[in-house]
Amino acid sequence: QVQLVESGGGLVQAGGSLRLSCAGSGRTFSTYAMGWFRQAPGKERELVATIGRLLSTKYADSVKGRFTISRENAKNTVYLQMNSLKPEDTAVYYCAAGNWGSQEYDYWGQGTQVTVSS
Repeated sequence: QVQLVESGGGLVQAGGSLRLSCAGSGRTFSTYAMGWFRQAPGKERELVATIGRLLSTKYADSVKGRFTISRENAKNTVYLQMNSLKPEDTAVYYCAAGNWGSQEYDYWGQGTQVTVSS
């Protein structure tokens, strides 16, 4: 089992940057695909970015070229660097651990709020 704790959210002006971190517990962290998801008020949760154990990555079209996902398995941590933020990026951001092939995620953090002001 993996426990996940996100940090790094906050309030930023449009065009600014934030880096989210997700710290995981457990010796099997490196075997999981890790994903960042977000959910805005009144909207469904959506995948933002994911990184496999072999460092393959996928991004939502809306964040390509602006967000970068990375991981440090030695620290059981995954990051989401967010640049050129837009008001529509405002959401609660969650990290999750799961399976790269099926893209099913079994373990979730509690979420961190990101608010981008215009």
